[in-house]
Amino acid sequence: MTQPSVAVLIPCYNEATAIAHVVADFKAVLPEATIYVYDNNSTDDTIAVARKAGAIVRSENQQGKGAVVRRMFRDIEADFYLMVDGDHTYDASLAPKLIERAVSESCDLVNCIRKDTEQAAYRAGHRLGNVMLTGAVRQIFGDRVQDMLSGYKVFSRRFVKSFPITSIGFGIETELTVHALELQMPVAHMEGPYRGRLEGSTSKLSTYRDGFRILWLIMQLFKHERPLVFFSVIGAVFALLSIVLGIPLLEGYVETGLVPRLPTGVLATGIMLLGCLSFVAGLVLDTVTRGRREAKMLAYLNYPIYVGPLLKS
Repeated sequence: MTQPSVAVLIPCYNEATAIAHVVADFKAVLPEATIYVYDNNSTDDTIAVARKAGAIVRSENQQGKGAVVRRMFRDIEADFYLMVDGDHTYDASLAPKLIERAVSESCDLVNCIRKDTEQAAYRAGHRLGNVMLTGAVRQIFGDRVQDMLSGYKVFSRRFVKSFPITSIGFGIETELTVHALELQMPVAHMEGPYRGRLEGSTSKLSTYRDGFRILWLIMQLFKHERPLVFFSVIGAVFALLSIVLGIPLLEGYVETGLVPRLPTGVLATGIMLLGCLSFVAGLVLDTVTRGRREAKMLAYLNYPIYVGPLLKS
């Protein structure tokens, strides 16, 4: 039986300093794999350097990592996809083990948990943000995920071809994680070293800007994937506010038989109606969400699981 076909996917933006090292490292440990570098409007020599290093170089003009991942997932055919950042912060020697884990355990997602080996590798703000965002996803969608924002992952073909991408920026890692959790896919994790960037290479991630964007994306995904809970909470807040406004009016009516503040009574009634409407909206959208989830599951099951030999080490 033939070996599984593996595509190494490297999204890049201004990584001329590091990309040759990344391509060379993965060519050495995965000689049978096809290495793709997708450039995202780089203004340096990333394309020329990557092509000289032996990678297949393609371009995506729409700016953002999510747009690049969407293009890669659409264009490339393989049994397994290894995605890694082009900044040379991840250890290529772990790649065969990640793929072997995906094959031997029939996992749709194998995620590398970053273990920093250099003092400057993992900035404190990024570490705190990752812990908070990963914790939020674990609370909402399930606790089978660790180090959600790691840029070193292996996917199965059925994962890639059933994944509906909507994010265009760094929120793509959040969407990848939620997709696996929502469909109850087999997921595995492996620890791997995480080193600092090469001299002259700079991070494109803004700790606060991208952190808020990812947090906003989590809230949107919560609304889309858990609408009954989301809108029930809003409805409960409205109902509680209505009760707080209405209790003094009810007490006055019991004592005097009159409603002394009619506008407040109308306001309390309106707020309670809004709470009920929010709950009903949650019920309706929950039915829609279940239908979308079933459609994604059918798309996922449309691709057979890989059955074959392990990757040659």
